[in-house]
Amino acid sequence: MSQVYEKLQNVYESIRERIPFSPKVALVLGSGLGDYAEHIQVDSVIDYNDIPGFPISTVPGHKGRFVFGKVGEAPVVIMQGRVHYYEGYCMTDVVLPIRLMYKMGAEILFLTNAAGGVNFDFSAGDFMLIEDQISSFIPSPLIGENLEALGPRFCDMSEVYDRSCCQVIEEAAKKLEIPLKRGVYLQLSGPAFETPAEVRMCRSLGADAVGMSTVCEAIAANHCGMKICGISCITNLACGMTEQPLSHGEVQETADRVAPLFRSLVTESIIRMGGKA
Repeated sequence: MSQVYEKLQNVYESIRERIPFSPKVALVLGSGLGDYAEHIQVDSVIDYNDIPGFPISTVPGHKGRFVFGKVGEAPVVIMQGRVHYYEGYCMTDVVLPIRLMYKMGAEILFLTNAAGGVNFDFSAGDFMLIEDQISSFIPSPLIGENLEALGPRFCDMSEVYDRSCCQVIEEAAKKLEIPLKRGVYLQLSGPAFETPAEVRMCRSLGADAVGMSTVCEAIAANHCGMKICGISCITNLACGMTEQPLSHGEVQETADRVAPLFRSLVTESIIRMGGKA
């Protein structure tokens, strides 16, 4: 057994009896979006600090816990605070929470993030449905010995973001009359914001939004065979596109402003996903 899989198994066994049910949807909450978990029917909570060997989120606004509950009739597990590569963890630790939620039984991974818009058609406060991603600037979480119990050595990446789940989100946005952009998300390592030259590079590569998470999580989930969907909250236009310097405070301020719309869109989407086989 590989050390990576052994650690995953040990972490799972340490909390297995505290998992109240097998979730259908695993929801990851991005920067400034963590309060969503306060608005659902909560069954139980597991703090990351109480899980032996579990990586701890250090980013302001990330509470660092799993929340188990119901969204409509759909059983969900929510990551209230994710782990980032720039925090100094190895990539296998960064995606350990995703693999753990898969072992809990989650079939769908719903990713959210706060992102910088590199598409001039975007504005702060927009929501972007993630259609595809670019992973070329971070190490793959699949490097090293393949975890055969999770997935194949060479996994197909032709449709990382599940079309049926994306369609559900679009239908939910249409019902709620919430404008929804579509685009490609590119992950850089961070933690520094991008330079104007890097933003131009991202745009020339076909990215519409850029951030410091999500892509590696989607790779790990795709390897496991999970259905994946994702929404970026465009909290700012990236460096060089406006005169304003970037700050994490701006990210949180925009996310707080659009939080009610975000909650409505995520809730309606999960309710619809929970009704599908």
